[in-house]
Amino acid sequence: MFQRKIYDRMLEWKKESDGRTALLIEGARRIGKSTVAEEFARNEYESYILIDFSIAPKATVELFEDISDLDFLFLQLQLQFKVDLIERKSVIIFDEVQKCPLARQAIKHLVKDHRYDYIETGSLISIKKNVKNIVIPSEERRISMYPMDYEEFLWAVGDHTSYGIIRQFYEKGKPVGQQLNRKLLRDFRLYMLVGGMPQAVQEYITTNNFRLVDAVKRDILNLYEEDFKKIDPTGRISMLFDSIPAQLSKNASRYQVSSVLSRSTRADDILTLIAEMADSKTVLISYHANDPNVGLSSNKDLSKFKMFVCDTGLFTTLMFKDKDFTENEIYEKLLGDKLSANLGYLYENVVAQILAANGNELFYYTFMKAPSRHNYEIDFILARKKQDLPDRSEIIRIQSSCIAGSFH
Repeated sequence: MFQRKIYDRMLEWKKESDGRTALLIEGARRIGKSTVAEEFARNEYESYILIDFSIAPKATVELFEDISDLDFLFLQLQLQFKVDLIERKSVIIFDEVQKCPLARQAIKHLVKDHRYDYIETGSLISIKKNVKNIVIPSEERRISMYPMDYEEFLWAVGDHTSYGIIRQFYEKGKPVGQQLNRKLLRDFRLYMLVGGMPQAVQEYITTNNFRLVDAVKRDILNLYEEDFKKIDPTGRISMLFDSIPAQLSKNASRYQVSSVLSRSTRADDILTLIAEMADSKTVLISYHANDPNVGLSSNKDLSKFKMFVCDTGLFTTLMFKDKDFTENEIYEKLLGDKLSANLGYLYENVVAQILAANGNELFYYTFMKAPSRHNYEIDFILARKKQDLPDRSEIIRIQSSCIAGSFH
């Protein structure tokens, strides 16, 4: 298993919660939720049961239809999985819990019972059809999981030094020098190509073959497309997702939905589709802040937004999804540092990814500056120390630190 930062957050939950809440790990498919949950259970508990509801037998699923007798429930689980549960020293994992809404609803009573700990993992877990008939438990601590960030990627490829060097130079405000800078940027561009999906990273480490890495990413994109069709059979979500590279390449001030969907699509329907895409964690939404000087969240414009792919490695493949790998010129251009200016939105996507992975809600801001009457745009704006709108130098520092992977 790759070293993941979310593991430390899980340790904090275990210590602080002491069984008073369940842990819900939300995230897109194939980012490593199940792997980290089972690794955590194996290392931090004396025993564990993992129920994968995507393949769980009917007998297991039916146990959650009546939980009035928890002794019977736990006895059956131990018999079915051939695992001894030890009070306050065992954990039960509900993997892909969205497949069994009643199991999620049972969390309230299971936590109250306090015999064992509970970890849930899920994708598309907030979609209305998965929760509309159940009571959402308040005894959940939710944490979002994202693809591997740059530091995690470096750990995976055996580099435990570069990240610390980048941080030291950044904090001291000193240049790294041309030779080191070229190496660091080359490594970062490699991360942009491979991305942070654990399967793609493993394929790169194992084969050192971009064609095979790209094939893994295409498989993941196909899985996302299948999920989109389940929640929106009309195909509109798929169209919105597939159009992300084209929309960003226009360098427009917003995602122009009218150029993708029928102009007759109602505004409320559009907002619902975007909300479902955001819930799936496969995309990142950056909303326009109409007046950032008085607060970002309270002044975001839901009708004016930009959309990014959750993983820049997937983004580079999505750009050429309908073509053969040999036609994807991004790999050669990024590695050769020949990326033209009109492909700069690749960097915009990776900045969005790094900001989101560090817990930041995404906002951008456009404004007109007199006397030129020219429209300016701040790609990403954050609220810090009661000052939302940074000056030009601070904007550059934010974007530079994001690219370096050291903004927290």
